[in-house]
Amino acid sequence: MLRMLQKRTSMIKLMVPRPRLHQTIAQTTIKEIPTIKHATISNSEKTVGRWFLGVSGMVFVAVGLGGVTRLTESGLSMVTWKLTGERMPRTQEDWVQEFTKYQQYPEYKLKNANMTVEEFKFIYLMEYIHRMWGRAIGGFFLVPAAYFWKKGYFCAKTKKSVLLLGTLIGLQGLMGWYMVKSGLENRFEDPNDVPRVSQYRLASHLAAAFVLYSLSLSQAMSKLFPAEPFVVKAKKAFNIKGLSHMTKGMVFLTAISGAFVAGLDAGLVYNSFPKMGDSWIPDDMWQFKPVQRNITENPTTVQFNHRILGITTVSLATALWLVTRRMQLPKRTNWAINAVFAMAWTQATLGVTTLLTYVPVPLATAHQSGSLVLLSFALWLSHEIRFLKYLPK
Repeated sequence: MLRMLQKRTSMIKLMVPRPRLHQTIAQTTIKEIPTIKHATISNSEKTVGRWFLGVSGMVFVAVGLGGVTRLTESGLSMVTWKLTGERMPRTQEDWVQEFTKYQQYPEYKLKNANMTVEEFKFIYLMEYIHRMWGRAIGGFFLVPAAYFWKKGYFCAKTKKSVLLLGTLIGLQGLMGWYMVKSGLENRFEDPNDVPRVSQYRLASHLAAAFVLYSLSLSQAMSKLFPAEPFVVKAKKAFNIKGLSHMTKGMVFLTAISGAFVAGLDAGLVYNSFPKMGDSWIPDDMWQFKPVQRNITENPTTVQFNHRILGITTVSLATALWLVTRRMQLPKRTNWAINAVFAMAWTQATLGVTTLLTYVPVPLATAHQSGSLVLLSFALWLSHEIRFLKYLPK
């Protein structure tokens, strides 16, 4: 009997884990729990990030200068283009020579026949500043890029982005001249024609600038404050990422439609809101044949489309703000959502005010720059939610 009790006691001891075994199990369990490590940013990454931020800032200014150049009707004042830049006229004789060149083209003959040399100086300076700023962007990009590349500051992924950005900057200069050439061509035969650049080329030029800005700003954010993963607990997870990307895409599309509005002076056809004149849908929206021409060539249709796209953008930004109110999100993500929401309504207000006041230059410039500010906030939001994960309750 005693032997049986001793055997049972020995078996029980073997079944009960020892303290060391408990400790080993606990350590193994702890190791299996994933931890979020904050990314450390090296000095070289910070330097490259600030450089990307500088490039995006210069592109932002270039878009604003381009808007002022378009609104002051200065874009066709320089009738030649050189890769290294044109020499600024210094003497009165130089100015007369440039003015003589300008007089040979449709804008002077059909629109500015009474213009003096002194008046010409203003529009020439506006276009000259815009062109030279574009060349300054090229220099600001190329010289540091070569230095950073040689020093090994770029990883393989960043090198691809740098090559892409450099290509876009070069093509943007060529696209700008290709756009200007469309306004210098002898295709304005009717005395009532208004010499202007092609709205298609203008929209392409603006779209390229927006893409260049978006890529450089995204690179800057990834270097200066990398996105961190976070989890959202929700019974029914709403697709924040999808709605954010949709809002960003609509901001971009609305801005490009604005280029068609500017190219056709469509902001001057119906200066009322919310109706267009006395109607919600004007009768002259589909007067061009074939019908599809109206979408990009009929000022009434172009303005109507821009209104609808703008209203859709504001609606999406508002919906995004509403559905995320009760979610536990990081501070930076909440700030980005609030910024998109506030700027969307600000931009819509600027647009309506610009329309009702017959497109004054200061307001119209603020409206164009506002589209880029709104896109910046949308890019910021996309950056913050890059590693968002959902965890059902």
